[in-house]
Amino acid sequence: MRDRHFVRRVAVMLALAVVPVAPAAFAGPATDQIKPQIDRVVATIENPALKGDGKAAERRQALRGITDGVFDWSEMAKRALGRHWAGRTPAEQQEFVALFRELLERAYVGKIERYAGEPITYMGEVADGEVTTVRTKITTRQSQDVPIDYRMFRDGDRWRVYDVLIEGISLVNNYRTQFDGIIKTSSYEELVKRLKARTS
Repeated sequence: MRDRHFVRRVAVMLALAVVPVAPAAFAGPATDQIKPQIDRVVATIENPALKGDGKAAERRQALRGITDGVFDWSEMAKRALGRHWAGRTPAEQQEFVALFRELLERAYVGKIERYAGEPITYMGEVADGEVTTVRTKITTRQSQDVPIDYRMFRDGDRWRVYDVLIEGISLVNNYRTQFDGIIKTSSYEELVKRLKARTS
């Protein structure tokens, strides 16, 4: 829960959702859906009417409206809780999804708003039935390429993100390891208590 290096990686990953996009080397259905959402986030961040500390709540709400159309928070939370999900009541599951969503938002919103605009390039898609991986990379100001992969699944006529890999490290798997460790050494109730403390 306090892995600062990982939190930094999460912040970088979610900052990628607002950077200018370089010409895509390849395209595909999932890529075609996620790129317009990136444009919307960029427009929101650059909107003069939403700049400044006094507009933080309004700006965050606008960003939440966009990310809700891209990320499937319920699926991400379910995968992050892993084998412990099935044992939770519907009310507990709903509460956990809300806490997990808030945890991720707090980890990256501030970083997104301070992002400097390094370019991101789409490298293509790797499809496997009803799931696909949109491969991207960001080029830092030090000319280093950081690979970011968005794992997505088909939800009706659209694609939703259920995991993100940063330099090969899965966001969901990382949290699942942390959550499982807390539940094993303590309890699910303790995990919820810590999440509430982190998001309060």
